[in-house]
Amino acid sequence: MDVNIQAINFDATEKLNEFINKKVNRLARHYPDITTVEVKLTVVKPESAMNKEVVITAIEPKNEFVATKIADTFEEAIDLSLEAIDKMAEKAKAKK
Repeated sequence: MDVNIQAINFDATEKLNEFINKKVNRLARHYPDITTVEVKLTVVKPESAMNKEVVITAIEPKNEFVATKIADTFEEAIDLSLEAIDKMAEKAKAKK
């Protein structure tokens, strides 16, 4: 599985990259059909509190799951996004 991490207008720390990879690999274990996961990190309006935006796209051969969440920290936004993708993938798996 390919994991693409894109930090827009800032440099993501090694710790954040490791956190993302760990969480995404957990998703891949539950849904082996997912071939690519793209993670886009953005800081929105740096002066406000809820300013960390994460867009996660998980791609299967026949499906594409996209979740966008905004939170106080990137870790929290990543957890929320992966939860949403987990639910979408579970629904798609149930339809098969």
